Order: sequence, then C-alpha cells, then structure tokens
Amino acid sequence: MELTAQHINELTQIVGENFIFTDFETRKKYGYDETEDYNFPPHVVVKPENTAQISAVVQLANQYKIPVVPIGGRTGLSGGALSIHGGIALSTERLNSIVAIDEKNLQVITEPAVITQVLRDTVAEKGLFYPVDPSSMGSCFIGGNIAENSGGARAVKYGVTKDYVLNLEVVLPNGEIIWTGANTLKNSTGYNLTQLMVGSEGTLGIVTKIVLKLLPQNQFNVLMLVPFFKADQACEAVSAIFRAGIVPSALEFMERDAIDWSVKYIDNINVTVKPEHQAHLLIEVDGNYPDVLMQEAEKILSVVEQFEVDEVLFADTEDQKNALWRMRRGVAEAVKANSVYKEEDTVVPRYELPTLLKGIKEAGKKYGFQSVCYGHAGDGNLHVNIIKGNLTDEQWQTEVRKGIVEIFELTKSLNGTLSGEHGIGYVQKDFMPIIFNETSLNLMKGIKQLFDPNNIMNPGKILPN
Repeated sequence: MELTAQHINELTQIVGENFIFTDFETRKKYGYDETEDYNFPPHVVVKPENTAQISAVVQLANQYKIPVVPIGGRTGLSGGALSIHGGIALSTERLNSIVAIDEKNLQVITEPAVITQVLRDTVAEKGLFYPVDPSSMGSCFIGGNIAENSGGARAVKYGVTKDYVLNLEVVLPNGEIIWTGANTLKNSTGYNLTQLMVGSEGTLGIVTKIVLKLLPQNQFNVLMLVPFFKADQACEAVSAIFRAGIVPSALEFMERDAIDWSVKYIDNINVTVKPEHQAHLLIEVDGNYPDVLMQEAEKILSVVEQFEVDEVLFADTEDQKNALWRMRRGVAEAVKANSVYKEEDTVVPRYELPTLLKGIKEAGKKYGFQSVCYGHAGDGNLHVNIIKGNLTDEQWQTEVRKGIVEIFELTKSLNGTLSGEHGIGYVQKDFMPIIFNETSLNLMKGIKQLFDPNNIMNPGKILPN
C-alpha cells in the first residue's frame, strides 16, 4: 500500500523529523542487503531511538496494515531485510549500546545494533569470549545474528547464535513488548519463545534487547593451512579428523578458486596456490595449554597426511594468523568482485561433504554454470557460489534454478537442509517444500498467523506463497 501524508506525519511525531526519510537516495540505500543485486526501496525509512518508539511505530503499522521490515546491518545473503512490499523500513541502528556486562554470571545485555566484532572485542577486554563469528562480523549487527541464527567459523566447537541467547526483549506485531525467557542457563518453564524468535528473520517481532551467555577466553591457538591435490579428499579429511578424536575450534574448506580469488582481492596475503592445488583446509585448535594444542595439531597432521596433500603451513605469528583469517573471511567479497552470483547455504552431516561437493559440480556441468565452494566444513556447512559470468539472463533465471533445485534435493537426500546460517528470507522461500511437507509448512504458517494476524511484520519471507 502507498503511505499517505497522514501516515508520514504520525511517524514523524513518533521518531522526530530528523529520523524519518522519504527521499529516494535514502530509500534506495535501505532497499538492499548483500543478496545478489536486488533492491526494493521502502516507502519510508524510520530510525527509532528505543523500544518505546519501535512499539509505537509497530502499533501504527498494525493499525493501518502497513508492512514493516526490520533493518539491521544489511549484510544478509537471503534477502531477509528487503522491503519487497514497500512500507516502513525500520532501522534499529540507533539501538547500539552494550547495556551491561555481568562478569559474575558470564552474561552480557546488548541492544540489537551493536556490531558483532565490537561486542566480541568489548567482552574480550574483560577476559570473556563470545564465540559466534560470522564472516561479516566487522559490520553485521547482533540483532541480525539473532534474526538469522548466524554461525561462523567457530560454530564447529562452540555452536551458533541460538546456543548463547538466554532472553530477548521483543516488540510483537501488535506493538506489545515482552521478554521471552529468563537470564538463566536452564529454563523449562513453558514453551521456548526465546528459541522461536531466534532465526525467525523478523517475521514474528522486533528484538530490542538481548541477553547472551559468555565463556572464559582461551589463551592460545594453533592455526594451519593444508593444501590438497584433490578437493574431494579435503572433504573426506574433515570427518576423518573428528573420528580421530579431535574437535577443532575451526575447520574451513576453500576450493581452489575461492582461495585464489581471495588472495588476489585482499592485500598482503602471502599464500602460494600452486596450479595443482584443488582445495585447502584451514584448521584451528584452541585452549589454555600449549602442549596439549601441539599434540592435537600433530594428530591432525597425521590424519591429513593420509591423503594427497602438499606442505602444511603453520601460522607462526599473530600477523600470519590474522592474514589467513582475512583471506578466508574475504572470499565472499572476492567472489562478488568477480561476478554477479547466487550463494546457496547448504548443510549436510559432515561425512556427506564429498558426495555433496560432487553433486554440486555435476549440476554445474549439466546446467552450464560455474560454482565456487567454501564454508564451515567442520559442521557440514558448504557455501555454494554460483557464478553468472557469461550466462544470459534467461539461463541465469531458468537453467541455474533447475541446478539449484537438484542441489537442494541432493542435500535433502543426504539428511541435510537448505540453510545452515544465512536464513531463508526472500530468495530461498520457494524451495522450502523440498525440505518440509505440507503439515510442517502449515504449522509454521499457523505460528506466523498467531503472532501477526495482519501479516505486517516482514511479509513475504521464509514461507512459500
């Protein structure tokens, strides 16, 4: 629906004239995230200051049945923050304070617009550790991490966002404000509304405060880069490491093009990629006892040497470790710099990674597209970047889609699913019936209807039409 002058006037009274925007440039800026090349400008952008203002905006939207899209750092890859029906783009960026760090109970209370890296660095100053580390952690918001149930490189040992969320303050679609749980490590009191909100992609409410569990900070880590002559063997080695009794703090897979493009895109990365290298594993172990870590590293080395590998690089200094992580975290930007692309976020049991990788390459040959694969191999999460390159728009929309369907069907057959950490959002929703039957989808639709009977809160996301 189009917003009227009356709507704009009422919104202005809530947030103030300096925090409401109707000009095209601002609307365009808030009309995209990092999902392909989509842009859906909202009718208006508002930037509330606090929970009370968010509640008032949502009450107004619910009264007039105006769509509301919560906007965070706009780093998402599934279109969750796209205003596909126009309406109100509600940016949480002014709610950017760390409210309190509870060192006695190892907890932090934060607002949603705190950048993930800022939160991690702030608690680290007190000897505490927030493990969730998505590749975009230097720019993504904690609130967006909650919306997408974000993971990251260290999810293999430490888990994903949901494993650290204890309690949430949420503005519901009718404007009411609730807390979903308790600031306790255990809670079996009624339905788990906290975990229902995590990963709901802003479709059930807007998170305005977050209580997170923290851990003590480990003091040491060992990082190694292992080049493989065969990509499928790199995938096989992942499961073999765990079967040998080692749980790395990170275990990342990078196909040759991924690491090659990243090295060329990012300055000061001194890694030699030989023509015969097909893939690399970046493996980290962490803890408080260096002798134990070296024993674990040696055990990992004995496992990977059973495969066809080249000389293993051990990062000797913090600068070298940081360079290797910058290389890994820069892959997505390097791919994007080379071409328009679609990123699929498949996840399977880790032992099935070689089968998944083989199937992805076969789909590419069948439908004529190139793919670049990388991801959090330790937890079976493989990011599949499908490169547009010289494909026509027709091929991009039809043939590639057929290939994606086959990849998802393969993923399901391997007991996997569509998304490990990027969410479903706008671009994946029509593939949901591949994974869920009608009964399951109807349950999800029923939950959405119960929370949001007027369908104003981030409509057109997650659930297929």
